Amino acid sequence: MHDDDLIDPLAHIDDIAVEGALRPRALAEFVGQERIREQLTLLLAAAQQRGGAADHVLLAGPPGLGKTTLATIVSHELGVPMRITSGPAIQHAGDLAAVLSSLTPGEVLFIDEIHRIAKPAAEMLYVAMEDYRVDVIVGKGPGATAIPLDLPAFTLVGATTRSGALPGPLRDRFGYTAHLDFYADAELASIIARSAARLQVAIHEDAAVLIAGRSRGTPRIANRLLRRVRDYAQVHAGGSVDTAIAGAALDLFDVDPVGLDRLDRAVLTALMTTFRGGPVGIATLAVAVGEEPHTVEEVAEPFLVRRGFIARTPRGRIATASAYAHLGIAPPASGQAPIF
Repeated sequence: MHDDDLIDPLAHIDDIAVEGALRPRALAEFVGQERIREQLTLLLAAAQQRGGAADHVLLAGPPGLGKTTLATIVSHELGVPMRITSGPAIQHAGDLAAVLSSLTPGEVLFIDEIHRIAKPAAEMLYVAMEDYRVDVIVGKGPGATAIPLDLPAFTLVGATTRSGALPGPLRDRFGYTAHLDFYADAELASIIARSAARLQVAIHEDAAVLIAGRSRGTPRIANRLLRRVRDYAQVHAGGSVDTAIAGAALDLFDVDPVGLDRLDRAVLTALMTTFRGGPVGIATLAVAVGEEPHTVEEVAEPFLVRRGFIARTPRGRIATASAYAHLGIAPPASGQAPIF
């Protein structure tokens, strides 16, 4: 055996590239979201039998649940190339026209964060999705002329974390909409075991379950934690991961047994101590922990609400009895922590 045979083929790639390398390429390899997998399998098989482009697909759900992965799988299953862009990158109708006019027959166009696409581009997209045509405006003012441009049949796959922010006419033009849910721990453990095999990491089944329990129901987080556990095991345990090594690694990176990280605990601690359990507005709470309100609202709060540690009220956020119990902080003497 040569020394080169011992080198991890993914070791030289950064974390972003590794994340892409860990993604499944086919629906049969995709773990979780069983009903969506069944529906997509039918949709794609029917398109292949007809020999035409598949219906447009909208993938909605929180970050990290596999929307980009499913878009890649759609392209792979159909055997066609995929063009990737994002809503923020399409700020003018001309930007979209340039992308659409360069598509090949049957190609998959993936637009991430499609709810952030500019309104003029969204209006152009309505016609492109329905009639496979765009009107290119030449000139300005009264002398402007619309030149129709026929497009090849294509499949649009849109991904959004805020489906309610999509314009109604755009949302209605998707033939299939999938709402991705958070994953069960058993599903995440399977994903971790698969990723560990790809990374050539020896991991015990119990260790995969432990990491899954701290992954907030999100495959992206599960894979990220696995990479950090891999680093810890490589330095301290010869590369093998058991429950003790996994627990020590996650403790080092401030991920507690239910998945709370440093920001989560800072938000809860400030809410319970500085503001005596609330209610308090999100902007004030963000200042207390030294973060932007958007970061607290989009990154920390959804998980804390889902775990039952924070409740939203008309007057602001309040800490629940579960939050006090989890962090071992006594409720303020002047009032009892709300119980939910």
